[in-house]
Amino acid sequence: MQICQNPNCSNPFNPDGNRFCMSCGQSSFGKLLRNRYRVLSLLGEGGFSRTYAAEDADRLDAPCVIKQFFPQVQGTVQRAKAAEFFKEEAFRLYELGENHTQIPRLLAYFEQGFSLYLVQEFIQGQTLLREVQQQAFSEEQIRQLLIDLLPVLDFIHSRNVIHRDIKPENIIRRASDGKPVLIDFGGAKQVTQTSLARQGTVIYTVGYAPSEQMAGFACHASDLYALGVTCVRLLTRCLPLQDTYGQINDELYDAMNGRWLWQENLQKKGITISEDLSKILKKLLKHLASERYQSAAEVLNDLLLSKTSAVKSDVESEMLVTTQPTLVPLPPPQKVTPPLPPLETFEFEVVTVDTAGREVSRDRPSAKFFIEELSKSITLEMVFIPGGTFMMGSPRFEGDADERPQHQVTIKPFFMGKFPVTQAQWRAVAALPQVKQALNPSPSKFKGLNRPVENVSWHEAVEFCLRLSQKTGREYRLPSEAEWEYACRAGTTTSFHFGETITPEFATFSDSNTYLLETKTRFRKETTDVGSFQVANAFGLYDMHGLVWEWCADPWHNNYDGAPTDGTVWEVGGDPYRRVLRGGSWNFSAELCRSASRSWNESDGGLRISGFRVVLSSVWDV
Repeated sequence: MQICQNPNCSNPFNPDGNRFCMSCGQSSFGKLLRNRYRVLSLLGEGGFSRTYAAEDADRLDAPCVIKQFFPQVQGTVQRAKAAEFFKEEAFRLYELGENHTQIPRLLAYFEQGFSLYLVQEFIQGQTLLREVQQQAFSEEQIRQLLIDLLPVLDFIHSRNVIHRDIKPENIIRRASDGKPVLIDFGGAKQVTQTSLARQGTVIYTVGYAPSEQMAGFACHASDLYALGVTCVRLLTRCLPLQDTYGQINDELYDAMNGRWLWQENLQKKGITISEDLSKILKKLLKHLASERYQSAAEVLNDLLLSKTSAVKSDVESEMLVTTQPTLVPLPPPQKVTPPLPPLETFEFEVVTVDTAGREVSRDRPSAKFFIEELSKSITLEMVFIPGGTFMMGSPRFEGDADERPQHQVTIKPFFMGKFPVTQAQWRAVAALPQVKQALNPSPSKFKGLNRPVENVSWHEAVEFCLRLSQKTGREYRLPSEAEWEYACRAGTTTSFHFGETITPEFATFSDSNTYLLETKTRFRKETTDVGSFQVANAFGLYDMHGLVWEWCADPWHNNYDGAPTDGTVWEVGGDPYRRVLRGGSWNFSAELCRSASRSWNESDGGLRISGFRVVLSSVWDV
């Protein structure tokens, strides 16, 4: 399918191969937007834009959402103003989405042909509108929705942004964790104390907006009003309906008297809710903005206090009727970690190259390791990594801002897989008893028992570790990001453990990079067997550069400000829905295969091209 880039085209979809648009006759379209985004279908259309479901060809057809600037206004000045609004939306999405997990991230913003486009994160799930069309919400569901959404509103209001269009259609329940995600910031407004008192552009949805917003004076309390309206509509299943003449029929609101009828509606249906929640909803729906809650934090505080009081009352009631003595359980027996299998020594080759990619030295050191038996025929080799101190991250002349500031980290000794987990090893562990979730025994795109497993989510990699730990009695886990970089560098400070460059004689990666100098070796378009280049780093680890992205335990942070210096997993302040990836892969350039290069992926799937290797903390003397 091709999309016409004429913003005035009434039907922009065309079959592949068409030279001219069937609707408008123009030839300004292509198969991929910006040579990477494939448009699939039209999701919606408003006064300023069209929204499409799409795929990102550069991320293995990962789903995304594309918004095309499409102003229904006349005149150069009006169009320029509308374009400025569109650009402001992109800035807002970038700032908000990068710093909050319940707001879609901005992935790209660009101009092509006659149009402006922004590309957003695709949220897998369904809107609250779809949910309420199936069944009314209970009081407990409304409480949880408020608990989940009020911190999001508090976050955007602290950034001086008013959403101005909160309604069930603009809240998606994310399938991976059930959290509500606030979408569509196209009508959002950036405010200051001065602009709050000045009339602005009138943007609202009938049946959700308060009177001050409809008059052009939206404020933080306007969003809280819309959230309150959303809650009572979810409780009653009464949505504003538009008749054939475009008039809105709303049985939940008495427009002549300016009065909400949600309580009467619930009584007719025989539904009761607690007095505490009723008071909160009434205050959210006050006609005058000054009589409402003034901040999301204030609402949340009342909500949590009412919930705490209810729990306390229940506990006190239980205590009054309890007559049986309380039995004090015995402390659980202490877990005994079984001893390691016998340690062995192996030799390996380490290669160093110059800036031209020519081999300048080849050494043959040795390291200690042990063999973990996964099944009768499948084993896992774990290499001992000695403790030490290193500089983590990149200096100013190398890499991106997320690799800085460069900082000193001290690592304790640990064991790490000699290779990324192979498909044979994955299959053996997938056959073990389930701990938390099922595992597909054959998830990889490129098949081969000795090839690395890929197409594995972070949660699936964690499940692998849990099953392996349950079988062996030893606590296998994913490495911390600091452990991974320390293990990859193996005492080096160059871009790669080979030196300042990399060649396809020693690693599997793509050819679009600045670190590669001319070579006669053909680039590979898929994974290879682990250890196939027969060279390791100074610790005895193979395939640390390229082959497959490797999951780390850490949630994603945008840089190293405040990062721990002891090599532990950095849990505080990170994004738990995005997890760190390291090492690059077969289809990424050498730039992203550097020792310090960082990336991330959604923990529940996202771009499913990732593998991993396991580690084991060393509590034994080696």
